[in-house]
Amino acid sequence: MQYRRFGKTNLNFSVFSLGTMRCLASPTNVRQTLKQAVELGINHIETASSYGKSEEYLGEIINSELPVSRSQIYITTKIPPTADADKMRWWIDESFKRLKLDYIDCLGIHGLNTWEHFDCIKQKNGCMQAVEEAIADGRVKHIGFSSHGSLEVIIAAINTGLFEFVNLHYYYFFQRNYPAIKLALLKDMGIFIISPADKGGRLYTPPPALTSLCKPFSPLELNYRFLLSDPRISTLSVGPANPKELEEPLKFADRTEKLTIEEITIFKSLENHINSVLGTDKCSQCYDCLPCPKNINIPEVLRLRNLAIAYDMTEYGKYRYRMFENAGHWFPGMKANRCTECGDCLPRCPEELDIPKLLQDTHNRLKGKEGRRLWG
Repeated sequence: MQYRRFGKTNLNFSVFSLGTMRCLASPTNVRQTLKQAVELGINHIETASSYGKSEEYLGEIINSELPVSRSQIYITTKIPPTADADKMRWWIDESFKRLKLDYIDCLGIHGLNTWEHFDCIKQKNGCMQAVEEAIADGRVKHIGFSSHGSLEVIIAAINTGLFEFVNLHYYYFFQRNYPAIKLALLKDMGIFIISPADKGGRLYTPPPALTSLCKPFSPLELNYRFLLSDPRISTLSVGPANPKELEEPLKFADRTEKLTIEEITIFKSLENHINSVLGTDKCSQCYDCLPCPKNINIPEVLRLRNLAIAYDMTEYGKYRYRMFENAGHWFPGMKANRCTECGDCLPRCPEELDIPKLLQDTHNRLKGKEGRRLWG
């Protein structure tokens, strides 16, 4: 296991962090997963007040049942933004009761996704007042935020100077947040990548077409290498459902060197392939088409289409597409069939894509059963 400085917190995190949203089937499963993670060298455990019984389970285990002392483990929990300082005080107190800890190393504002959330952290008597009190009394050591929101919201939050770390989406198949990575580095912030195996493409079950294109590597390995070869990135979340699911990612925990010539060649081949297959229908993710009068997240819809057609990542596309209209601010936007063909986006597209046609095609490919889940 390799370790990296988590920005200005000056904590040294393992390059993989244990996310605890998916291992909550039973206290025994949580216990076994935590112990396995720690034995493999993971020293950062991440939870959230919204992760079911995660905080409660961790509180029963951390102080007495892990194979190392509490001082050798870093704990992060996350709490949503609120305009009400009293509500944040109560939420912080409740998290501490469940965790049964005297202090936590990091507290994240969880899901700073919208401009309304941004206003919450900027208000004089808002949630940050309660956070600052918790820092002053020693219960919270460091403060950061997570975001599933727009690049513009993330950049604005980083620029407030309020935070020491950021949790965000950034993967080989989604590089929109690259400017946020650069800015966070300039601010000396710790950079935590959210769920690269799952949200990065469901790469633990890759389609045969993508697997073939990535040979002799696996798609998951290439995504981990894309991220870990970047020294700006501090740590990657791995969220196993059970101890066994730690085995695959931890194979790459010591591979943090620069990309090899062979790996670079595969990445270039993947780019050439998507350009060749999609041709003039490829969306380059410039985001110039927004805003959409019907609130369709056109670039994200067409990114999923790009991946489904070029790499047969259809199941991943369905998984993400069905979140539209079902996940609120965690995955904003309407489904593509809401398009009225108003043409508002067409003159703004530098590639002159027939966006209404491509939106309908995406909907036909990816529509499926709707579902809800825990967020984070």
